[in-house]
Amino acid sequence: MASSSPLLTGERLVVFLFAARVALAAPARLAAPLALLAGAALAVELAVDRSAAAPSPPLRRFRTRPGASSGILLGATTLPCVMLARLIQLSRILPTDPNGAQEFAYLEMQYWAVSISCVSVLSFFLWHLRQSANNEISKTSKYGSLMVVLYLVTFLLFFLLKTDGGLLAMTKNGYLLCHGVAAVILIKHILEKFPSCSSFGEGLLVSSGLIVYFGDILARTLSKMEFSTSSGAFIHTPGTQSEIATVIQGVLLGLFLLPLLYKSSLQVWVYCRTLGKQRTQTIEKRAEKRAGSAVFYVSLLVVLLFLVPSWTRLVQGLEVHPFVWVLNYMFTNSEERLLLCAYWIFVICVSIRRFYSISKQSKTERILLRKYYHLVAVLIFSPAVIFQPAFLDLAFGAAFALFLILEMIRVWEVYPLGHTIHQFMNAFTDHRDSEILIISHFSLLLGCALPKWMSSGFNDRPLAPFAGILSLGIGDTMASMIGYKYGVLRWSKTGKKTIEGTAAGITSVLAACSILVTLLASSGYILSQHWLSLSLAVTLSLLLEAYTTQLDNAFIPLVFYSLLCL
Repeated sequence: MASSSPLLTGERLVVFLFAARVALAAPARLAAPLALLAGAALAVELAVDRSAAAPSPPLRRFRTRPGASSGILLGATTLPCVMLARLIQLSRILPTDPNGAQEFAYLEMQYWAVSISCVSVLSFFLWHLRQSANNEISKTSKYGSLMVVLYLVTFLLFFLLKTDGGLLAMTKNGYLLCHGVAAVILIKHILEKFPSCSSFGEGLLVSSGLIVYFGDILARTLSKMEFSTSSGAFIHTPGTQSEIATVIQGVLLGLFLLPLLYKSSLQVWVYCRTLGKQRTQTIEKRAEKRAGSAVFYVSLLVVLLFLVPSWTRLVQGLEVHPFVWVLNYMFTNSEERLLLCAYWIFVICVSIRRFYSISKQSKTERILLRKYYHLVAVLIFSPAVIFQPAFLDLAFGAAFALFLILEMIRVWEVYPLGHTIHQFMNAFTDHRDSEILIISHFSLLLGCALPKWMSSGFNDRPLAPFAGILSLGIGDTMASMIGYKYGVLRWSKTGKKTIEGTAAGITSVLAACSILVTLLASSGYILSQHWLSLSLAVTLSLLLEAYTTQLDNAFIPLVFYSLLCL
C-alpha cells in the first residue's frame, strides 16, 4: 500500500492563494478554466505523491531531481496565472488603445495554448497512473480525469460560443490542441533524456513555456506567409512587437534548432567517414573529437549567419543582418549604453574572479556564495531597468544566447573549450544541478529577464519589470542569509527555511520597493498600485520561497510578476 500524502501542505496553500488572487481579479469565463486546471493538478499531484511509495510506482521510469517534491500543482498553474494576469493588465487599456483589442485576442489565445499544454501533460501523468492497480491511487486519478474532461468541455464551449463554429473555429481549436500534443512529447523527452535534472513541476513549466514560446514564433511566421494573410486566416498576430524582441526570438530559435542540425550533420559525417575507412579497425579518438567539434562550429555559423537573418527578414522585414542591426543600435547615439556595457563588464569580471577564488579556497557555504551572485544581479540589472530598459531586453537575450552556446559546448565536450568550461562551472553547482545539466545560472538569468521581457509594451505597473530582481536579488538573498545566520524558528520540521529569514526577505523587498518608487517617480513614472496589493504580492512570493522545494529561481519571479500586474 502507498503511504498517504497530506492534502494540505504549505506549498499547496500558497499556490492556491496565488491562483485565487489571480482568478478573483479575472472575468468568470477565464477564471473558471483556471480553477478546473488547479483542481486537476492537485488531484494528479496527490496521486503521484501517494504512488511514489508504492512497490511499483507507475512513474518509476522517470527519474526526477532528488530532494524535490513532484511540484505538479505549482508547475501547472504558474504560467496560466501569468498569462491571465497579463490579460487583466491589458484589459485596462482596451477602451483607449486602437491596437488593444487585437493584442488582447492574441494574448487570450496564448492563455488557452499554455493551459491546454498543462492539461495535456496532466493527462499524460494520469495515463501512467491508470496503469497501477492501487485502489487509492485510482480514486484520486479518477477525480483528476473528471477535472480534465470538464476543462476540455469548457474549452470547446468557449470557442463554440465565441465564434459561429465552422472550419475557422475547428482550425483554431486544432491549432491549440497541437500545443498540448507537443508539450507531452517535449516533457517526455526532458524526463527521459535528462534524468534527475528536474521535478515533474519544473519539467511541466519548461515544456509548456517552450511550447507557447515556439507557438508564438510559428504564429508570427504563418501570419507573414502569403497563404495566411487572407481575410480567412485563423491566426492574426499583433504588429506591435519591437525589433529587439524579434531579434531575440530569431537568435533563440536558431540556437534551439542547433542541436538538430548538429546531430544530423554529425551522423552524416560519421557515416561518410566510416565508408572511407572500411579497412581501418580503429579511428583515433582525438581526431574524431576535433572533427566533431568542427562540425559543431560549422553548424553554429550556419544557424547564426543564414537561418537567423532569414527568419527576422520574413517576420520583421529587417534588411540587414541582426548582428549588424544590434551594432548599429549600440553605437548610434549611445553614450549611455556604452557606459552601461563598461559598467557591466567591470562588475562581472570583478565578481567572477573574486567568487571563483573564494569557492576554491574558502569554507564559505555554497548557498551563501550563490546568493552573492543574486546581489550582483541587482547591481547589474537595476540601473538598466530604470535608464535603458529596451537595451536591457537586448542584453538579456544576448546573455541567454551565450549561456546556451556555452552549455552546449560543455555538455558535448566540444574541443577546445568544453573541458575548461566544465571545470569552471562546477565551482558554482549545488544539489539542484545534475551531472548532465547545470541550470542554476539559466534560472537566475531567466528569473530576472522574463518579468522585464513580458513588461515590454503596455505596462501600467512600474514595479512589474523589477519582479525578478526584487524577488531573487533582494528577497531570496536576504531570506537565505538572515535565515542561515540567525534563523531559529522553522516553517516545517523537515525544511530548512526559517520564519526569521522569510520576515527579513519580506521587509527587505518592501524597503527596496519604497526606494524604487522614489527613483521611478523622478523618472516620470507614477505608482498605480496600492501598497496593500503590493504587500500581499511580496508576502505570497516569499512564503512560496519558504515552502517550495522546487527551483525557486524559476517560479518565484513569475508568481511575483503575476501578482504585481493585478
